[in-house]
Amino acid sequence: MRVLVFTALVCLMFNGSSSNGYKHEDFTTESGENCAVPRPCEESSDDFFRRQRPFTDNIRSNVIDTMRRTPMYNLNKTQSIFDAFSDQYELPKACNGPLKVYDFIVVGAGSAGSVLAARLSEGKRASVLLLEAGQGESIISGVPILAPVLQQTDYVWPYFMEHQPGVCLGMENERCFWPRGKAVGGTSVVNYMIYTRGMPIDWNRIAAKGNYGWSYEEVLPYYMKSERANLRGLKNSPWHGRDGELNVEDVPFRSKLSKAFLDAAHLLGNRRVDYNSPDGFGFSFIQATINRGIRTSSAKAFLHNNKKRKNLHILTKSYVTKILIDPQTKTAYGVEFQRLGRKYTVFAEKEVILSAGPIESPHLLMLSGVGPADHLRSFGINVIQDLKVGETLYDHISFPGITFLLNATQLTLVERKIATIQNTLQYTQFGDGPMSSLAGVETIGYIKTNESEELGDIPDIELLGSCASLASDQGNVVAKGLHLSDWLYNQVYKPIENIDSFTVLFMLLHPKSKGLLRLGSTNPFQQPKLYGNYLTHPKDVATSVAAIRYIIRLIDTPPFKKYGAKLYKKKYPNCAQFEFDSDKYWECAVRTITSTLHHQIATCKMGPGTDEYAVVDPELRVHGIRNLRVADSSIIPITLAAHTNAPAIMIGEKAADLIKNTWKL
Repeated sequence: MRVLVFTALVCLMFNGSSSNGYKHEDFTTESGENCAVPRPCEESSDDFFRRQRPFTDNIRSNVIDTMRRTPMYNLNKTQSIFDAFSDQYELPKACNGPLKVYDFIVVGAGSAGSVLAARLSEGKRASVLLLEAGQGESIISGVPILAPVLQQTDYVWPYFMEHQPGVCLGMENERCFWPRGKAVGGTSVVNYMIYTRGMPIDWNRIAAKGNYGWSYEEVLPYYMKSERANLRGLKNSPWHGRDGELNVEDVPFRSKLSKAFLDAAHLLGNRRVDYNSPDGFGFSFIQATINRGIRTSSAKAFLHNNKKRKNLHILTKSYVTKILIDPQTKTAYGVEFQRLGRKYTVFAEKEVILSAGPIESPHLLMLSGVGPADHLRSFGINVIQDLKVGETLYDHISFPGITFLLNATQLTLVERKIATIQNTLQYTQFGDGPMSSLAGVETIGYIKTNESEELGDIPDIELLGSCASLASDQGNVVAKGLHLSDWLYNQVYKPIENIDSFTVLFMLLHPKSKGLLRLGSTNPFQQPKLYGNYLTHPKDVATSVAAIRYIIRLIDTPPFKKYGAKLYKKKYPNCAQFEFDSDKYWECAVRTITSTLHHQIATCKMGPGTDEYAVVDPELRVHGIRNLRVADSSIIPITLAAHTNAPAIMIGEKAADLIKNTWKL
């Protein structure tokens, strides 16, 4: 008898039983005198963000509309489906907020912070406060096909890159949208669930730069520790863990285009591989962080079954505004944060660990007096430690605009066609069908273009095969999530809404262009200034065009030709001066839809003391500051051939061991 997936979802959300039998009396007695005392706020985070435009008011999704008509999602019309059945986190019994003192304070319950807090609270030896600005994830976040919808909700911070001439020309106000997760689970609640670790050479290069302990051989055990793999054909693989908390599985739904993608790649000389093995240069179906068709966020994997531990307090809707650092001893000793219109100060007896992600971790450091001295002084901030926080920023960019038309139907995910009661019921009962798709993304492959100057099988491009395009949802979901301008969508993509179409995305793995992050204000609620500096290096432009040429060649093979696949040749209006399919045209197209893949790194760059741009050392300790670490994707010092969710979880695992070793836990 099959277990209903809906029942599994509810159990995942509401199973509050502790996994370790922890007893209340084993932790410091909770009484009123141990509670942190809140103070009123001059301006609260609630007031500030309430003034921002709400995302959810404008969302249009046929899938969500259909789900609401089924019995299990039939909610009161005034109730948001994005809040329904959300995971709950209790406060300490005697308090309406946190205690005064903890051993460790972890800022940010994202991909890294969730695992870090879970590991530090093991074994009854340390008390941990985990602070998260967002809330618990809802039941709807578990549905894979809704990933692009979630990036339009209050489950993300709506960051925008500063205007940069020559990129994002087809976006609203010509600014790139950089959503980051705002939830318990962080970006793992809203991402596309693609599980990638990076190539061995990536991590070996990191270690070779003086980062001891970070070679591929040394980080692999941490990847495997987290993993609970259930992958076809890889049951006996020595490169996958099977006893961890993070489910890594095949995507249940596969279109015929996924097989065509792999067959075409084979015809062009590419191998089928396990891309998460040391020999990962090749093509494969995607390995995803899902469990029987349900998203496995970092929170579901590491926190949910441990949230009743008496020594782990998880506070949602808690916005940290400052790290408390003694300027004389340069020792971190606590944090200030706001929660529900009240201000708290909480102290850490051992360490404060920033896991707030590649934007908020450097932002908090600078607001707290750690950063580029001249820049901080220009805002009147007292400089405690002069470090190049935010001076390095890399990101993976993509181009979701290239489109291929088909002369056959039922090969792609057309939203209005798959949004049926039958598909909803199939998903809730069996965890498969179109709703288990990663919003159409199905296959992955690594190639080395003729622009690469590397020796050996080192890719410079990742390809992502899909069974959908920007037109597949009538412009209501993916295009809105990208903040694509109406003029571009209406002129180029709207005319093909009734034709089956798909795209193949490329990811520029090792961009030469380097961005940076700066303060925009001393107001902690104001987003920092984000400069991607996309495509400022000519090699990035050339590699992007080479990737498009490879994609066109890939589709021009028998596996795709049998479905009548052909390149859609409607010109972008702003690129009309260039001949279609010329290098200049494709450069203009990439500059028109310059899309982030949400993989910002290096803003708190890891490196030895001899590295002038390093913010943390190889043990993730902030240079020059005692009892303060950063543990999230911001510490990754160079670009990786990886989506950053799995590396961030690995960083959380490794950070936990580093901290335990320091304090003999």
